[in-house]
Amino acid sequence: MAALKDLATEERRDLADFLDTLTDDEWTRPSLCPGWSVRDVAGHVPSYDLLGWPALLSLFARSGFSLSRCNQAGVDRSRRQSTDELVATLRAHAVPRGVTTMFGSAIALTDAVIHHQDIRRALDRPRVVPEERLVAALDFTPRARALPAPANIRGLRAVATDVDWSHGTGPEVRGPGEAILVALAGRESGLADLTGPGLDILAARLRR
Repeated sequence: MAALKDLATEERRDLADFLDTLTDDEWTRPSLCPGWSVRDVAGHVPSYDLLGWPALLSLFARSGFSLSRCNQAGVDRSRRQSTDELVATLRAHAVPRGVTTMFGSAIALTDAVIHHQDIRRALDRPRVVPEERLVAALDFTPRARALPAPANIRGLRAVATDVDWSHGTGPEVRGPGEAILVALAGRESGLADLTGPGLDILAARLRR
C-alpha cells in the first residue's frame, strides 16, 4: 500500500480538480454536513493544515476544547475567501502537515475522502473512490474518535461488497465500501445503499 500521506495528497488534489468544475450555484448548495454548504466543506478540509502547533493549541483553548467549535472557526475563516481562493488553498496544502499527519496521515486521508463524498453525494455527482484510498479510510474510521464511527459500529459487523474489507462482530451490515464509510461517519445518505440484519441498528444510531 502506498504511504497514507501520498494517498491523502492524491485525494485532496482530486477534490480540488472536482471543485474546479462546480458552478456558482453548486458552491452554495448544502452539503451532507449539517449547516455547511459545499464551499464550507471545501474550506474546512485544509483548515487545520494552515495552523502550526502553537496556533492549534490556542484555537482549542479558545474553543473550550470543543472539536465542533474548532471546526466552525476554520469554516468561518474560509468564508472570507472566494471559491478560487478556496481551491488554491486546498492545492497549496494538498500534502498533509501538522495535526492531520497523525496516525501516519490517516486523519488527512479519511477526512478528505469523507468530505469529498459529503460534496459529491449532496450534488448527485457520484464517483468511484480509488480502492486503495477507500480501504485505508475504512481501516481507520472505526477507531477515529473525532467521528461517531466507533460508537456507530459497536456490536455490528460491517462488510464491504466491492472491496476486500470487513470489521467487527455482530449483526451484519453489507454494501459498497463508500456507503459503509459515509454511514459510519454519521451520514444517513449512505443507509440507502446498505442491507443486512444490522442495518436497523445502524440507522437508529444515526437518527437519534
